[in-house]
Amino acid sequence: MTLLKDGITLIHEHTTIDLSKVKNNPDCFLDCFDETIQEYKELYDLGVRNIVDVTANGMGRNVEYVNKVAVATGINILQATGFYKEPFLPDFVYSMSIEELADFMVSEIESGIDGGTTRAALIGEIGTSKDVFEPMERKVFEASVIAAKRTNTVISTHTSLGTLALEQASFFVEKGIDPSRVIIGHQELSGNLDQIKALINQGFNVAFDTIGKNNYFPDTTRADYLFELQELGKLDAITLSLDITRKSNFKYQGGIGYTYLFTDFLPLLRQRGITEASIHKMLVENPQRIFGGK
Repeated sequence: MTLLKDGITLIHEHTTIDLSKVKNNPDCFLDCFDETIQEYKELYDLGVRNIVDVTANGMGRNVEYVNKVAVATGINILQATGFYKEPFLPDFVYSMSIEELADFMVSEIESGIDGGTTRAALIGEIGTSKDVFEPMERKVFEASVIAAKRTNTVISTHTSLGTLALEQASFFVEKGIDPSRVIIGHQELSGNLDQIKALINQGFNVAFDTIGKNNYFPDTTRADYLFELQELGKLDAITLSLDITRKSNFKYQGGIGYTYLFTDFLPLLRQRGITEASIHKMLVENPQRIFGGK
């Protein structure tokens, strides 16, 4: 049984998120409800039917907010359990044991999040810091592996600027997790195509999920990477998304908006030589496979 509707899936987004307190920046609080509905409706018109919302516990996760957006827009939004990375972890991550954290995630997957009826459809985004795997992050990874094995749930990860992806992969392999059930995030930001190829060769799914964030990494190079992967026959592992996390990313504040992927990035890919079949694979087929569809 698939968790996804037929259609396009954005693999790594946040319908609402609140990192504003830790970052001391109100821009990092997505509480623009009406504007989110407007932009998600535009996505629906472009063929988007699923959004994988990776807002973990401690990131301002708000189940009812997301459910209201889903109802208003017709988009199927998958919600997550799990914990992000330092310094965004809830206090109880420090005090609870690995087994207790695993039980917490299993309960959210099998019974519902925050005592409600909405069940978590994935574990994520669980993350590592830039160039360092902090002890509490490793604890979260340990618990996530236990929960994933008990529930056969997909894991989605955060890599800070693409770093430590190979370390994450080694961890999952050592723990006996099926790489095809793991999405390693933010990999274009690594600027390391060899690393991306290594992850694919190990069987992991790789997310190019910061499309449009040209201040981090140029879309032209993202397109170059995807073209080379297409020529090598390695796009079966690639998924796409924008990872919008700031109000200033929204159109009403002059940002690129969620539709940028379709209005700007896909034309760039076509110009670079990416085929329609490849685009369909990254946006439709690969997410369906990851989440148990065709």
